[in-house]
Amino acid sequence: MEFWLIAGLISALVAALLGRSLLRGQDGVVDAAAYDVQVYRDQLSEVDRDVARGVLGEAEAERTRTEISRRLLAADAAAQSVTSKGARTGVETWGGLTLAAILVTAGGLGLYSYLGKPQMADMPLENRLQEARDLASTRLSQAAFEAQMPVAILPEPDPSLLNLVEQLRDVVKERPDDLRGFQLLARNEASLGNYTRAYAAQNRIIELKGDAVETNDYLTLADYYMIAAQGYISPEAEDALSEAIRREPQNGFARYYTGLLMMQTGRPDLTFRFWRALLEEGPENAPWIAPIRANIDDLAWIAGVRYDPPAPRGPSAEDIAAAESLSATDRAAMIEGMVASLSDRLASEGGSAQEWAQLITALGVLGRTGDAKDIWTEAQELFNETPEGLAMINQAAANAGLTEE
Repeated sequence: MEFWLIAGLISALVAALLGRSLLRGQDGVVDAAAYDVQVYRDQLSEVDRDVARGVLGEAEAERTRTEISRRLLAADAAAQSVTSKGARTGVETWGGLTLAAILVTAGGLGLYSYLGKPQMADMPLENRLQEARDLASTRLSQAAFEAQMPVAILPEPDPSLLNLVEQLRDVVKERPDDLRGFQLLARNEASLGNYTRAYAAQNRIIELKGDAVETNDYLTLADYYMIAAQGYISPEAEDALSEAIRREPQNGFARYYTGLLMMQTGRPDLTFRFWRALLEEGPENAPWIAPIRANIDDLAWIAGVRYDPPAPRGPSAEDIAAAESLSATDRAAMIEGMVASLSDRLASEGGSAQEWAQLITALGVLGRTGDAKDIWTEAQELFNETPEGLAMINQAAANAGLTEE
């Protein structure tokens, strides 16, 4: 009801403003004609005053009165015509304005009834946020979701693999603290498509590792949960992802899957924030970049953000295909061009450790050892406080043969 009241008031206000503009325009025409009549009357009075002061002679004054009177009669006739026409036009204007208001209002209501959803209740932001919180807190557990899934039809397993898994099951029953046994069991259960058994084994691995558990252990657990539920992120999978992010806040896999969780629980705006950061950080060949690029435009629209995704970095599939069809000389020239482009961009814009490593490797392949050494030195300074990035760069230098001398 409140929506219709506001819409009606806005329509009435717009109609009133239009009508005021039209009517003021007519008043201006009438006022101008009346002003001309008054001017000529004042001129006649001024002639009489000039005669009284002796400024004008009687003969000249008579000629002046005749001319002004002629103009006065013409102006008065024009004023009468404008007044009469204005009266008629005023009626027509009000009638047209009323008809337009009716048509606009009725047309708007009809269009909204056809395209909109009049029966939908108001959805204030706080209500929508609460719905998302409720959805997140009441969603199905891993076991409950799997219970409602149709029975999966798995391919016939390799008999040797099946035999190995059965042996591993027996081993961990006899030795429940055998970490290596559970690691082999989890991996091979997953190979058979038994992801429910795989995540059960992975949970035991995490328990046995204790303080030695790693971020990747939790990511593997979350992965098993999600595959078992065909992409659904259960509360159990969320707990595993949260632990992974707590241990390694910048982990790309954990951030990507957390963004996916936000989408499943009614917060695509948060998904956009997670995925936008990942997309802009790169690298382009990271496994999460392709699915993010496929969805980022829609997410930006839902989030109400104008966003132009950064262009893909590095050679495209078309570039690679084109290079394969070139001669050795042309291919080398093409690679040189790509290396020059990458070098210029890193010099002006900077980039990730992986991109610097790519440049060092490419220069080594081209035999430009001196340039590769210069880039390696610069990259070491840039990533001196980033152990992972520095290790990647030093590995690229080793691959390029820079550490052998």
